[in-house]
Amino acid sequence: MSSFFGLAKTRTFKPRKDVPEGTKQYQLRKYAEATLGSGNLRLAVVLPEGEDLNEWLAVHAVDFFNHLNMLYGTVTEFCTPQECPVMSAGPRYEYLWEDGVTYKRPTKLSAPDYVDALMNWVQGLLDDETVFPHKIGVPFPKNFRETIKTIFRRLFRVYGHLYSSHFEQICALGIEAHLNTSYRHFFLFINEFDLVEQRELVPLDELNDAILAEDAKGTR
Repeated sequence: MSSFFGLAKTRTFKPRKDVPEGTKQYQLRKYAEATLGSGNLRLAVVLPEGEDLNEWLAVHAVDFFNHLNMLYGTVTEFCTPQECPVMSAGPRYEYLWEDGVTYKRPTKLSAPDYVDALMNWVQGLLDDETVFPHKIGVPFPKNFRETIKTIFRRLFRVYGHLYSSHFEQICALGIEAHLNTSYRHFFLFINEFDLVEQRELVPLDELNDAILAEDAKGTR
């Protein structure tokens, strides 16, 4: 695993800091790490009994952001404006960027510019205590679920781009198992909590079907 993390390039965004020890999110992260360690990804995504759903969603948003940040960092030398002039997940799925601030209308960006904008946007939300509160007793905002859905929908696009445009390079680097495990965990999580609409997931339909089929076998 160390060789994989050693390949990650430094991006303009940084991994989200760990939540403070003693908080509910810290405890949930430790629980999630323990269930992940069991090798059962299906079990790892299920909300622990008696726990708050928003806390569980928040912990996983941070973890998927950090992991995807590192995965994408391994291909930055290949994902350039020249090689990837549009952000896409295959020839039929192109994405435009809009954040309501710098880009007030859907805007065509190269894949690296799109991913940079996306990751900086997510990081800004994760760092905002009014959106992702860490202090005990501070409630999540009423629109938190919608914010989470938008984050996961956009993170999916980075997975889509990695698979459609950079899978050969990822295989050459010997880290396809890391990508596959990360995406399987991500997909089972969004499927468990209905976070991304089916039409958004179409670019990776075949892979998604294979994951669900394998999951169904494992739960018999």
